[in-house]
This record gives sequence, structure tokens and C-alpha cells, in this order.
Amino acid sequence: MSALTVALDMMGGDNGPPVTVPASVQALSLLPQLSLLMVGDLPRCEPLLRQHGLLSHPRVRLLHASQVVGMGDKPIHAVRHLKDSSMRIVLDLVKSGEAMACVSAGNTGALMAMAKCFLKSLPGVDRPALIKGLPTRDGKRTYLLDLGANVSCDADTLLQFAVMGSVVAERVEKIASPRVALLNVGEEEIKGNDLVRHSAELLAQCPALNFVGFVEGNELFTGKADVIVCDGFVGNVALKTAEGVARMMAAMLGMGGDKRTILGQIASFVLKRRFSHLNPDQYNGASLLGLRGIVVKSHGSATERALCHAILLAAEEATAQLPAQIADRLETVLSDRDQ
Repeated sequence: MSALTVALDMMGGDNGPPVTVPASVQALSLLPQLSLLMVGDLPRCEPLLRQHGLLSHPRVRLLHASQVVGMGDKPIHAVRHLKDSSMRIVLDLVKSGEAMACVSAGNTGALMAMAKCFLKSLPGVDRPALIKGLPTRDGKRTYLLDLGANVSCDADTLLQFAVMGSVVAERVEKIASPRVALLNVGEEEIKGNDLVRHSAELLAQCPALNFVGFVEGNELFTGKADVIVCDGFVGNVALKTAEGVARMMAAMLGMGGDKRTILGQIASFVLKRRFSHLNPDQYNGASLLGLRGIVVKSHGSATERALCHAILLAAEEATAQLPAQIADRLETVLSDRDQ
């Protein structure tokens, strides 16, 4: 595998450099082919960079940014006025080809607005979509999109989401013919609103998709489908609900009984081992699909381990050449529909 270069926004997220810097060390140690372009307020970051041995690391290049996109900044303000922000610079590095992908844990709205504005959409993509891999009970992943980039969509847009999600499952998960489903209030063909039923007709008629019908919300984690498609309003609600349940379960498993007793310590250890594949850190990182470049959004409150996974996800998508693969597949699908 050739060298992989990922641009990292060091200033993004709730914690900024105290998380992004050590997460970079983890990612570099896990992936020998990885090179990082680390962007941020260098005077502020220098003590941490020195502490972790990154000031002269052979696979690290440091770039200064004089501005930071705050979590409360409006997207339009970030686009117009924060041109020297760490978030804007990592996107520019992808646009110029200096980086193969970028990662930020910063303001989601600003990141999406900047990415759409400066990277532009692929041919055939009306609207980019956020996608994320969810754990299933068999230890695999189901990809859910859209997660909030588009709160309302038409059937043609959902078809594009299905094609893009199918390519991700093929290229990242190595699934030959990914099962694609629509999220609905029931499995029967008569269930759902007009949008979902019309979308089902389009997906069923698309030879590039292995459409398996509808799935309900309680089947997100069963592995019944490899890709689940919905509009951003539904997807965001579903994801936030899942995250809330995951945090509750993590807290309960963390207790594992009374740790003051030997039995409680054993119970906690056994539960953590049994459900380790459900650790949310392993699934951090949502990708903004449909752009002429790879953009991975990390959770703002991500831990070092979680941000490391987002960096590795960006490298994995760069290796899979997702934008080119998506563009090729959409071209085929649109050509078939025009015939």
C-alpha cells in the first residue's frame, strides 16, 4: 500500500489538542503507511507536540492556523470569515490533493457547509450525505445514512444515498453484494409514507442495488441489512437514540455490580469482555459522502481512542478511493435510468 496522507484539524471538538495530539500518536503507531498533516494553533499545541514526540516526527507535517471554528459559530460565518481556520485549511489540503482525506471533530454544521462549498459534489450527487457504521450483534457493521446532512429528501436523492452506501459497504467492508434496505415504520409494502414507498420502487428497479425491502427501527443492529437508507431527519433521530442507549449501557457495564467486592470486579470484567465489540469508540467517525474528497466528522466529545478510529477510517476510505468509486457507480446508474 502506498503512503496515506490525512489532514487533521487539531483544534476541533470539545477538548482540542489534548485529545487530537495523543490520538495522532496512536494512529501513527497503528498504521505505518500513515502520514499526518496536523493543522492548528502551533504555539498552543507545541508543548503537547513536544511531549508526544511529534515536532520532528518523520511522518508528521505541522501547519499553523490563526483561527478556530467554534462550536457556536454559524456555518455561514465560518464559510465567509474563518478562511484561516484549522477546519478550512484541512479541507483546502484535500482540495489541492496534498491530503487524501481530512478529519475534524469540530462544528458539524460548519464542516458540512465548508465541505460542500469548497470540495463540491461529485457528478450525479444532488446532496452529500452523512454515513456511519453501526455495530450489529454478529460483530459486523450496518451503514446508516443520511444522519442529518439533509432533513428532507426526495426519492431520487434517497436512491443516490443507497448507491453511495452500497459502494461503502463493498469497498470498506468487502461485501460483494450489500443488502440495501429503507428504514420504515413496518416491513409490509403498504407501510410508510409516499416518499418511502416511491423510493422503494426506485431502489427495486435499480440493477446496481441488492434491495431487500424495508426494515424497522428495532432492526438497526440485527445485521438484516448492510446499508439502511433514510432522510437526515429520521437518521439523526435514530442515531441519537442509539447513542443514548449505548451510553446508558456503557455506564451499566462499567458498574458491573459492586466493585468493592471480588464478585463485582469479576462481573465487570466478564461483561466488558463479552460486549467489547459494542464499545462506541470503535465506531466513531461519520463520513460526508458524495464530495470530491474524503471528509470524516468525529464526535465532538470523542476520546483519544475514538478519534484515533476516525483517523484510521479516513485512511481506510482513502485506500478504497471512495469518491472515484462512487462517481463511477452513479454514472452507471444514471446511464441505465436514461436508457
